[in-house]
Amino acid sequence: MNYRKQFRVSPGQKIRLGDIDPSFTGADEKKESAHQKLKKLHKRMDDLQFLLYAEQKRSFLICLQAPDAGGKDGVIRHVIGSMNPQGCRVVSFKQPTSTEAAHDFLWRVEAHAPGRGQVAVFNRSHYEDVIVVRVHSLVPAAVWSERFAQINDFERRLVAANTHILKFFLHISKEEQLDRFHDRLEDEANWWKISEADYTERERWDEYVVAYQDAINNCSTEHAPWFVIPSNCKWFRNLAIAEIIVETMEAFHMQVPAPHVNIADIRQRYQHGR
Repeated sequence: MNYRKQFRVSPGQKIRLGDIDPSFTGADEKKESAHQKLKKLHKRMDDLQFLLYAEQKRSFLICLQAPDAGGKDGVIRHVIGSMNPQGCRVVSFKQPTSTEAAHDFLWRVEAHAPGRGQVAVFNRSHYEDVIVVRVHSLVPAAVWSERFAQINDFERRLVAANTHILKFFLHISKEEQLDRFHDRLEDEANWWKISEADYTERERWDEYVVAYQDAINNCSTEHAPWFVIPSNCKWFRNLAIAEIIVETMEAFHMQVPAPHVNIADIRQRYQHGR
């Protein structure tokens, strides 16, 4: 199944998250076989990242957005964790610091855009500034509504500099979120993840859904597409995202670069330890 095509939000398309089943796993997918597929995808992803790092021609940006307990950390650990940390870094965007808040909302994001040969993963991203600020009325509607165009321009500039962008929304149900919160309460090792805000923010669930929908509908473009990934089933979420990342990177048609030295000369002079 072509998940890259199935879950991609086309430019101009107006999706409703309520119409997308967060428990979808595909008729042909089974948990055990998915784990085997994921192992192969991990190997392929590692090989492709090596080529990206070696070529030094392009960069790769992956943005993850989701409700609380949506699985962003799980994707980073179980999908993107197969990449070599030397060429991949994760950036987490939380509440802006006083210094960050004193600048344009994109200022703190631009500093973390990946350089050539690098993969950057945004755990939350610049989209917080059209989602959280909207739901909590931190800025007027006239301000956050203008940011959709600013985000599209920002991402277009990154693409013009040969940065490839994928954006994943991890779609879970309100019931699944509550189940995951309960699992955390039952597991002492996960108590550190629990906060009062996890539960109080649930009261704004419907407002968040509308904010996510508008962000996706306004900012899924040809150069920086959004993918809505059914994520109630973690194994399917991981498989779908891994397939999309690998298929996208394969389309770069990367090659090992030519050597910068005369290999024959080096071999002749040093193969015997001289």
